[in-house]
Amino acid sequence: MKGSSLCLLFLIVCLSSTGFAQSLERPNVILIITDDQGYGDLGVTGNPFIKTPTLDQLAGESIRFNNFYVSPVCAPTRASLMTGRYSLRTGVRDTYNGGAIMSPNETTIAEMLQAGGYQTGAFGKWHLGDNYPSRPMDQGFDESVIHLSGGMGQVGDFTTYFKRDSSYFDPVLWHNGEQEAYDGYCSDIFTDQAIKFIDAHREEPFFCYIAFNAPHTPLQVPDEYYQMYQDIDPSRGPNGAGLPVPEMSERDKEAARKVYAMVTNIDDNIKKILDHLDKLQIADNTIVIFMTDNGPQQRRYIAGMRGRKGSVYRGGVRVPFYLRYPALAKNMEIDVSTAHIDVLPTLAQLCGADLPEYTQLDGKSLVPLLQDPEVEWPERSLFFYWTRRYPELYHNIALQRGPYKLVGQGSYDATISEFGLFNLEADPAEQHNLIREQTLIGQALKNELDDTFQELVLSPNLLNPPLIEIGHPTENPTVLNRNDADGERGIWAQEEIFGKWNVKINPGYYDIRFKFIQPLEAEGALLLETGSITHRKENATIGTDILEMKKVYLPALEGELIPHYSTEGKRIFPFWVELTKIE
Repeated sequence: MKGSSLCLLFLIVCLSSTGFAQSLERPNVILIITDDQGYGDLGVTGNPFIKTPTLDQLAGESIRFNNFYVSPVCAPTRASLMTGRYSLRTGVRDTYNGGAIMSPNETTIAEMLQAGGYQTGAFGKWHLGDNYPSRPMDQGFDESVIHLSGGMGQVGDFTTYFKRDSSYFDPVLWHNGEQEAYDGYCSDIFTDQAIKFIDAHREEPFFCYIAFNAPHTPLQVPDEYYQMYQDIDPSRGPNGAGLPVPEMSERDKEAARKVYAMVTNIDDNIKKILDHLDKLQIADNTIVIFMTDNGPQQRRYIAGMRGRKGSVYRGGVRVPFYLRYPALAKNMEIDVSTAHIDVLPTLAQLCGADLPEYTQLDGKSLVPLLQDPEVEWPERSLFFYWTRRYPELYHNIALQRGPYKLVGQGSYDATISEFGLFNLEADPAEQHNLIREQTLIGQALKNELDDTFQELVLSPNLLNPPLIEIGHPTENPTVLNRNDADGERGIWAQEEIFGKWNVKINPGYYDIRFKFIQPLEAEGALLLETGSITHRKENATIGTDILEMKKVYLPALEGELIPHYSTEGKRIFPFWVELTKIE
């Protein structure tokens, strides 16, 4: 750990026993998170190819948490970041298949700060529920400009999906729950909207959440940025820790060029934000956090770590985390293990906000480390998992405590000898399995892993998933999209697949539209099942991709809404369903 003694003394004085929140004016907060940008996708972390001058400088001006961890994939990281709790407690278990909807009974950073007098805004990717009561506007954000689902151009984001190779340009986004068309490239748009929000609230404390969807696939970037990288060979050069860059196919190389271009565009946009803080003369009282949500999706430079997105190895879960707050300290390093679950309690203490009541937090405030980087930090464990749909016991699952990390990649009945045990201090690349030499340590970690797993998979919000509410006054119509559809595993853009939505229906009459991915090729029947009632409508129209049911009475229901088109022995699942309450 490093830092000037002067800054440290200042911190200790400011963060005295009289309370941090009383020592300084309530700071603004700008929390920036990027999508699928790995730890190695920065110049400051040793990448020999990428151009990130703004982020490199920001790192040098910040408190750098060198061992900061997240979940292996998008939505679980965002749920933990927003709540200070492991994602399974919040009901978030997947990135789609209906598993990326956060329970509305969770308290977010936005709700916490909003209760403390902050103005709150969200710009970019939400990925924690696209319908009432789980949208940003339902979860504490006064202003929001977002895309739907896990990514622009994905099936759940139906306003951009059919734009295909241009989905990141001139998109239709969702402004406070309403569709609105925008001009330009998505990262530029989200930045401009965030700056507009900052301008509007520069005289009062604000929380600005900027969640870039880049550099997530589909890899689209303005040509001027691509030209910076079109001639590089990203497979050449070091990969950190004395290891070579992973073997890269031509497709991987082209993906890396586009990712680096997208990150450089983000870097330029972050410069706009930081410059604007200087222009408004509020930089000194603004906390700026930069982080990413998981490791890289494709093969490229990864700073010598093992694994990528989706993996519980460090390459999947270790990310950069920089906290700049000029009123506190500059250019300081913290090496203890910290995580996304720590952000909410840390901001609560920094901003003088009350922690959520009656909520079991998994994270802890990092302010003691800001007071004294050499403080004795109690050892604790961090839990990691990732498998599709629900966690699988002992498969892609890990528990980390102190220098040791236990990794399971086997069957539910795996013995301790089938696990991996790594000493991260001696072996940061996780190459040397110590389970035979350190069996007792491994067994102790496995016992704790078992207890943690059983506790989390029995979380009430996981056992009783949040429901999409239909017919609520704040969202009419309700459009049910593919990202939040449950049913068969892996629902995406298939036609013949069983799907459903878990809903709460307010009783009444509805006009309902059903959109299909391809025009219907044959006569058939449209069926809508809601509990014990099935509505059927015969269809003789060929070549249409939208069917309608008018003035359908739907009774009160908490259960499954199951639509399909039956034709020539096929059951075709709609792409989306729009329900408009018409009373």
